[in-house]
Amino acid sequence: MPDKQEAFPTQKFIEIETIKDGTIVLKNGGLRQILLISGINFDLKSEDEQGTILNLFQGFLNSLNFSIQIFIHSRKLNIDPYLENLSVRETKEPNELLKNQISEYREFIRAFVSENAIMTKSYFVVVPYDPVKLPEAGEAITKKLFSFLERKGVSKPTERLNLEEKEKQLSEHIEQLSTRVAQVSGGLSQLDLRVVPLNDEELIDLFYNLYNPGGVERKGFSATQAETQTA
Repeated sequence: MPDKQEAFPTQKFIEIETIKDGTIVLKNGGLRQILLISGINFDLKSEDEQGTILNLFQGFLNSLNFSIQIFIHSRKLNIDPYLENLSVRETKEPNELLKNQISEYREFIRAFVSENAIMTKSYFVVVPYDPVKLPEAGEAITKKLFSFLERKGVSKPTERLNLEEKEKQLSEHIEQLSTRVAQVSGGLSQLDLRVVPLNDEELIDLFYNLYNPGGVERKGFSATQAETQTA
Protein backbone atom coordinates (compact mmCIF):
# COMPACT_ATOMS: atom_id res chain seq x y z
CA MET A 1 0.00 0.00 0.00
CA PRO A 2 1.27 3.54 -0.75
CA ASP A 3 2.30 5.66 2.16
CA LYS A 4 -0.59 7.82 3.37
CA GLN A 5 1.56 10.92 3.46
CA GLU A 6 2.48 10.36 -0.18
CA ALA A 7 -1.09 9.61 -1.22
CA PHE A 8 -2.51 12.58 0.67
CA PRO A 9 0.20 15.24 0.90
CA THR A 10 -0.52 18.09 3.28
CA GLN A 11 0.07 20.59 0.50
CA LYS A 12 -3.16 19.47 -1.18
CA PHE A 13 -5.16 21.02 1.64
CA ILE A 14 -3.26 24.31 1.74
CA GLU A 15 -4.50 26.98 -0.64
CA ILE A 16 -1.12 28.73 -0.87
CA GLU A 17 0.82 28.32 -4.11
CA THR A 18 3.86 30.39 -3.11
CA ILE A 19 5.02 33.42 -1.13
CA LYS A 20 6.83 36.14 -3.05
CA ASP A 21 7.86 39.70 -2.11
CA GLY A 22 5.67 39.69 1.00
CA THR A 23 2.68 38.51 -1.04
CA ILE A 24 0.81 35.23 -0.67
CA VAL A 25 -0.09 33.77 -4.07
CA LEU A 26 -3.04 31.37 -3.83
CA LYS A 27 -3.62 28.38 -6.08
CA ASN A 28 -6.70 30.04 -7.57
CA GLY A 29 -4.66 33.11 -8.59
CA GLY A 30 -5.73 35.32 -5.69
CA LEU A 31 -3.24 37.46 -3.79
CA ARG A 32 -3.03 38.33 -0.10
CA GLN A 33 -0.83 40.54 2.06
CA ILE A 34 -0.93 40.39 5.85
CA LEU A 35 -0.40 43.36 8.14
CA LEU A 36 0.69 43.05 11.77
CA ILE A 37 -1.23 45.58 13.87
CA SER A 38 -0.44 46.91 17.32
CA GLY A 39 -3.23 46.96 19.88
CA ILE A 40 -4.70 49.68 22.07
CA ASN A 41 -6.30 49.33 25.50
CA PHE A 42 -9.78 50.56 24.64
CA ASP A 43 -11.09 50.21 28.20
CA LEU A 44 -8.52 52.67 29.55
CA LYS A 45 -9.64 55.38 27.14
CA SER A 46 -12.05 58.08 28.23
CA GLU A 47 -15.61 58.04 26.94
CA ASP A 48 -14.83 60.81 24.44
CA GLU A 49 -11.71 59.00 23.24
CA GLN A 50 -13.65 55.77 22.81
CA GLY A 51 -16.29 57.60 20.77
CA THR A 52 -13.62 59.13 18.56
CA ILE A 53 -11.97 55.76 17.96
CA LEU A 54 -15.28 54.13 17.05
CA ASN A 55 -16.16 56.93 14.63
CA LEU A 56 -12.74 56.77 12.98
CA PHE A 57 -12.94 52.99 12.67
CA GLN A 58 -16.43 53.22 11.17
CA GLY A 59 -15.19 55.81 8.69
CA PHE A 60 -12.23 53.59 7.81
CA LEU A 61 -14.47 50.60 7.07
CA ASN A 62 -16.89 52.72 5.01
CA SER A 63 -13.98 54.05 2.92
CA LEU A 64 -13.06 50.58 1.65
CA ASN A 65 -14.56 49.23 -1.57
CA PHE A 66 -13.13 45.76 -0.92
CA SER A 67 -13.33 43.30 1.94
CA ILE A 68 -10.63 42.72 4.55
CA GLN A 69 -10.16 40.03 7.17
CA ILE A 70 -9.26 40.82 10.78
CA PHE A 71 -8.09 37.99 13.01
CA ILE A 72 -6.45 37.53 16.39
CA HIS A 73 -3.85 34.82 16.89
CA SER A 74 -3.48 33.55 20.46
CA ARG A 75 -0.58 31.27 21.19
CA LYS A 76 1.60 29.95 23.98
CA LEU A 77 4.58 32.25 24.38
CA ASN A 78 7.99 30.85 23.52
CA ILE A 79 10.37 31.95 26.30
CA ASP A 80 13.38 29.90 25.13
CA PRO A 81 15.22 32.95 23.70
CA TYR A 82 14.68 34.80 26.98
CA LEU A 83 16.04 31.89 29.02
CA GLU A 84 19.03 31.59 26.69
CA ASN A 85 19.74 35.28 27.18
CA LEU A 86 19.68 34.80 30.95
CA SER A 87 22.12 31.90 30.62
CA VAL A 88 24.51 34.10 28.67
CA ARG A 89 24.27 36.86 31.26
CA GLU A 90 24.84 34.34 34.03
CA THR A 91 28.01 33.10 32.32
CA LYS A 92 29.39 36.62 31.87
CA GLU A 93 28.48 37.88 35.35
CA PRO A 94 31.67 38.20 37.48
CA ASN A 95 29.82 38.68 40.77
CA GLU A 96 29.05 35.28 42.30
CA LEU A 97 26.03 36.58 44.25
CA LEU A 98 24.41 38.06 41.15
CA LYS A 99 25.28 34.95 39.16
CA ASN A 100 23.43 32.77 41.68
CA GLN A 101 20.44 35.14 41.66
CA ILE A 102 20.25 35.01 37.86
CA SER A 103 20.44 31.21 37.95
CA GLU A 104 17.65 30.96 40.54
CA TYR A 105 15.51 33.46 38.64
CA ARG A 106 16.01 31.54 35.37
CA GLU A 107 14.97 28.26 36.96
CA PHE A 108 11.97 29.95 38.59
CA ILE A 109 10.78 31.27 35.22
CA ARG A 110 11.31 27.90 33.57
CA ALA A 111 9.33 26.07 36.26
CA PHE A 112 6.57 28.68 36.34
CA VAL A 113 6.01 28.60 32.58
CA SER A 114 6.03 24.81 32.49
CA GLU A 115 3.08 24.79 34.91
CA ASN A 116 1.31 27.97 33.75
CA ALA A 117 1.09 28.61 30.04
CA ILE A 118 1.72 32.26 29.14
CA MET A 119 -0.35 33.29 26.14
CA THR A 120 0.40 36.05 23.68
CA LYS A 121 -2.01 37.71 21.26
CA SER A 122 -1.18 39.12 17.84
CA TYR A 123 -3.50 41.15 15.64
CA PHE A 124 -3.52 40.86 11.86
CA VAL A 125 -5.37 42.34 8.90
CA VAL A 126 -5.49 40.40 5.62
CA VAL A 127 -5.77 42.53 2.48
CA PRO A 128 -7.00 40.59 -0.59
CA TYR A 129 -6.85 41.03 -4.33
CA ASP A 130 -8.59 38.56 -6.64
CA PRO A 131 -7.91 39.15 -10.35
CA VAL A 132 -10.84 38.98 -12.73
CA LYS A 133 -10.84 35.59 -14.44
CA LEU A 134 -11.73 34.83 -18.04
CA PRO A 135 -15.06 33.07 -18.60
CA GLU A 136 -14.87 29.29 -18.95
CA ALA A 137 -15.63 29.57 -22.66
CA GLY A 138 -12.65 31.89 -23.12
CA GLU A 139 -10.38 29.50 -21.24
CA ALA A 140 -11.53 26.61 -23.44
CA ILE A 141 -10.71 28.57 -26.60
CA THR A 142 -7.27 29.45 -25.23
CA LYS A 143 -6.53 25.79 -24.44
CA LYS A 144 -7.57 24.75 -27.93
CA LEU A 145 -5.30 27.40 -29.42
CA PHE A 146 -2.33 26.20 -27.36
CA SER A 147 -3.09 22.61 -28.37
CA PHE A 148 -3.19 23.57 -32.05
CA LEU A 149 0.15 25.43 -31.80
CA GLU A 150 1.69 22.49 -29.98
CA ARG A 151 0.71 20.14 -32.82
CA LYS A 152 2.41 22.57 -35.20
CA GLY A 153 5.63 22.27 -33.24
CA VAL A 154 5.64 25.74 -31.68
CA SER A 155 4.80 24.75 -28.12
CA LYS A 156 8.04 25.90 -26.52
CA PRO A 157 7.92 29.55 -27.72
CA THR A 158 4.25 29.69 -26.78
CA GLU A 159 4.93 28.32 -23.30
CA ARG A 160 7.78 30.80 -22.82
CA LEU A 161 5.62 33.73 -23.85
CA ASN A 162 2.83 32.46 -21.63
CA LEU A 163 5.15 32.35 -18.60
CA GLU A 164 6.42 35.83 -19.35
CA GLU A 165 2.85 37.09 -19.61
CA LYS A 166 1.97 35.44 -16.30
CA GLU A 167 4.93 37.11 -14.57
CA LYS A 168 3.90 40.45 -16.02
CA GLN A 169 0.30 40.00 -14.87
CA LEU A 170 1.46 38.92 -11.42
CA SER A 171 3.56 42.09 -11.07
CA GLU A 172 0.58 44.22 -12.12
CA HIS A 173 -1.71 42.45 -9.66
CA ILE A 174 0.79 42.86 -6.82
CA GLU A 175 0.92 46.57 -7.63
CA GLN A 176 -2.88 46.74 -7.37
CA LEU A 177 -2.73 44.90 -4.07
CA SER A 178 -0.04 47.28 -2.79
CA THR A 179 -2.39 50.18 -3.46
CA ARG A 180 -5.01 48.53 -1.27
CA VAL A 181 -2.44 47.83 1.43
CA ALA A 182 -1.42 51.50 1.44
CA GLN A 183 -5.07 52.52 1.83
CA VAL A 184 -5.62 50.12 4.74
CA SER A 185 -2.36 51.14 6.43
CA GLY A 186 -3.27 54.82 6.16
CA GLY A 187 -6.72 54.25 7.61
CA LEU A 188 -5.43 52.24 10.56
CA SER A 189 -2.68 54.78 11.24
CA GLN A 190 -5.40 57.38 11.83
CA LEU A 191 -6.50 55.21 14.75
CA ASP A 192 -3.00 55.56 16.22
CA LEU A 193 -2.24 51.93 15.38
CA ARG A 194 1.17 50.74 14.23
CA VAL A 195 1.06 48.79 10.97
CA VAL A 196 3.83 46.45 9.70
CA PRO A 197 3.49 44.37 6.51
CA LEU A 198 4.89 40.87 7.03
CA ASN A 199 7.81 39.85 4.82
CA ASP A 200 8.36 36.38 3.33
CA GLU A 201 10.11 34.91 6.38
CA GLU A 202 7.52 36.30 8.79
CA LEU A 203 4.68 34.93 6.65
CA ILE A 204 6.27 31.48 6.66
CA ASP A 205 6.62 31.64 10.45
CA LEU A 206 3.01 32.76 10.82
CA PHE A 207 1.61 29.91 8.75
CA TYR A 208 3.89 27.43 10.49
CA ASN A 209 2.36 28.59 13.78
CA LEU A 210 -1.19 28.44 12.40
CA TYR A 211 -0.78 24.90 11.08
CA ASN A 212 0.99 23.71 14.25
CA PRO A 213 -1.36 24.90 17.02
CA GLY A 214 -0.13 22.36 19.57
CA GLY A 215 3.33 23.80 20.14
CA VAL A 216 4.90 27.13 21.00
CA GLU A 217 5.34 29.75 18.32
CA ARG A 218 8.22 29.42 15.89
CA LYS A 219 9.20 33.08 16.26
CA GLY A 220 6.06 34.94 17.19
CA PHE A 221 4.77 38.45 16.60
CA SER A 222 3.68 41.14 18.99
CA ALA A 223 2.47 44.71 19.16
CA THR A 224 5.91 45.64 20.46
CA GLN A 225 7.42 44.34 17.25
CA ALA A 226 5.03 46.50 15.22
CA GLU A 227 5.90 49.59 17.25
CA THR A 228 9.64 48.92 16.99
CA GLN A 229 9.68 48.34 13.24
CA THR A 230 7.68 51.47 12.52
CA ALA A 231 9.65 53.72 14.88
